[in-house]
Amino acid sequence: MNTKHPLLGVAFLVCTFLNAQEIKTGTFGKGIFNITGKDSTFTMKFAVRFQLLGFSSWKENQPADLNFLVRRSRLKLDGFVYSPKLKYKFEAGFSNRDMSGGSDDFTHGSPRFIMDAYVDWNFYKNMILRVGQGKLPGNRERIISSANLQLVDRSLLNGKFNIDRDIGFQLKHFFNPFGNVVFREILSISLGEGRNVTTGNLGGLQYVGGVEILPFGNFKNKGDYKGADLEREPTPKLAIAASYEFNHDAVRTRSNQGSYMFIDNNNALYKTNINTVFVDAMFKFRGFSFMFEYADRTADDPFAKNTDGSLTGDIVEAGNALNFQSGYLFPSNWEVAGRYTDLNMSAFTMQNSKDMYTLGVSKYIVGHKLKIQSDLSYIKTFGGTNEILARLQMEVHF
Repeated sequence: MNTKHPLLGVAFLVCTFLNAQEIKTGTFGKGIFNITGKDSTFTMKFAVRFQLLGFSSWKENQPADLNFLVRRSRLKLDGFVYSPKLKYKFEAGFSNRDMSGGSDDFTHGSPRFIMDAYVDWNFYKNMILRVGQGKLPGNRERIISSANLQLVDRSLLNGKFNIDRDIGFQLKHFFNPFGNVVFREILSISLGEGRNVTTGNLGGLQYVGGVEILPFGNFKNKGDYKGADLEREPTPKLAIAASYEFNHDAVRTRSNQGSYMFIDNNNALYKTNINTVFVDAMFKFRGFSFMFEYADRTADDPFAKNTDGSLTGDIVEAGNALNFQSGYLFPSNWEVAGRYTDLNMSAFTMQNSKDMYTLGVSKYIVGHKLKIQSDLSYIKTFGGTNEILARLQMEVHF
């Protein structure tokens, strides 16, 4: 399949639309254009964003590595249909890394360019039902958009333990029991194999439940799910959350992520129950921000076995990780941030545990919509090769 066709089609439609009429839009970062139906029964915001990344790494006794790439390239559509209580979001990714992992039979060999495609229905008071494909309520760092990160990219904790996106439904609820205190609850049921799988349910279903408390009220502009305190919260704001994921008969090495665990000469899939616990917190006050995360994954039987009991070599990536991240935003909109990640893989996985120390400097030109970020990391690998990683990235978000 020629993966350029979706991009060319979108570009053709946009150019045709723009040539057909003069469009006046808002300020930079508010979307390329915003459409409202004549009878106000729908809205649509069209936005494009991309990240340009350059990085170099140095490993012990190995030549230096240098690379430049389009890290992310996304098309975003959102708004409401029929009623403001029925909102939608569609996001597609067109960079090579956005579409990677789609060369198997489970996606019909097609690129995985659909990221989000869901509808949120506010059907009763503070209750919202989400149907479609989107991020699951796992660790906070994963739920934060890649456009709104405090450092160049997410941590090792996220790389190993995040549960990313899946297709199914989510039920959300929030309430204020007293004062400014806010409680949020969420329940998710999905297929459990990740995004863009077209072959139906391969194992069992994936269940995720989460609770979050904001003891001092809501953050400004949803800042509890954005990096850096760009709103410079005038009063302390804190969010504390915990969630639990149970993937029944999971068929991939990282719950709904990682490689598929084949058995019997690729004639079937190995299945085991996988459990993941997440705990996290976000604090912001007058330009200072602090984020904490913990993740722990276990499996009923992590060793993939053929029907005759012989081992296949696939192993569930079990273990735990801690993540601490903090930064301070100066009045000039320069920010200095640091992160420490402690990744502990279970010994039976035969994978290296790591410590990663990161120091970053960012310049927010138009908030997260136009920014330049850099960071320098030292990765200590236990029983492996240590690494120094330097990265420089620009984010442009229309």
